[in-house]
Amino acid sequence: MSEQRRIASWTPSADSGIEVKFVETSGLTFEVAEAGEGEHLALMLHGFPELHYSWRHQMPLLAAKGYRVWAPNLRGYGASDRPDGVRNYAMDHLTHDVADLIDASGAKKVTLFAHDWGAIIAWAFAITKLRTLERLVIMNVPHPGPARRELKNWRQLKKSWYIFFFQLPVLPEAFLARKGGDVVGELIAKTSCNPQRFGPQEQRIYSDASRRPGARRAMVNYYRALLRHDETVDLGDLRVDVPTLMVWGEEDVAIDIHCTHGTQEWVPNLTLKRLPGVSHWVQQDAPDQVNAIVSEWLPEA
Repeated sequence: MSEQRRIASWTPSADSGIEVKFVETSGLTFEVAEAGEGEHLALMLHGFPELHYSWRHQMPLLAAKGYRVWAPNLRGYGASDRPDGVRNYAMDHLTHDVADLIDASGAKKVTLFAHDWGAIIAWAFAITKLRTLERLVIMNVPHPGPARRELKNWRQLKKSWYIFFFQLPVLPEAFLARKGGDVVGELIAKTSCNPQRFGPQEQRIYSDASRRPGARRAMVNYYRALLRHDETVDLGDLRVDVPTLMVWGEEDVAIDIHCTHGTQEWVPNLTLKRLPGVSHWVQQDAPDQVNAIVSEWLPEA
């Protein structure tokens, strides 16, 4: 383990019940925030340009409900391993990371939580059934079926401009490096509906992680691989059979609310909760509302 990897991205407060550790899988080593104990794993996947830190408000709740909670930094993020090259961020690798983490946990049951890029991975993981899931919780990313439909519509296509910008060489990394990297934390705060929840301390954690060597390139490579290596996983009929909760902040600057429409065609056991006046960063922007929804929908472990 390198010295770079040993430096955790976030040090939780002593009274949070959360600890950060490093988990070696058959492929990579991941920086994982952990809370609770038991045989039912709540595995929480963060988005761009975030960290496991984005689940800080939900982890104690799940631990109190009897779950063992793991929130890893995805490959390329924080102090997790950071492979080189675009191909290493394609969906086959990302979904197998989830399977490897589940195997490393030794858990007998798994409920998967995911937001933003983590949710893109989680949808693919649930569809391909790499491992058995009890339940699925998705936040502010559409199922691939509605996503494909809406990307043919100008109302969503114009919101997805950044995906195409991220295909360019060098410029996306330069954009994320502005203000010495502070732009990363500022971007989250400025696109939230409750910026007071993203003060200097919260912004600094995200910005500091982006300043690690190679971090910005790794984050952007997710988007590059999405278009350049889009056939590494066969999603078949797109069906998700497990009970699924979708929580959606309606004031999402990047994803139109129409992307939720028709999800039940592929996800028959779906519960959709829309939160007006809440941004894309839903579980951080409105943690009390999100926690109440999750607590009501999710059974005890």
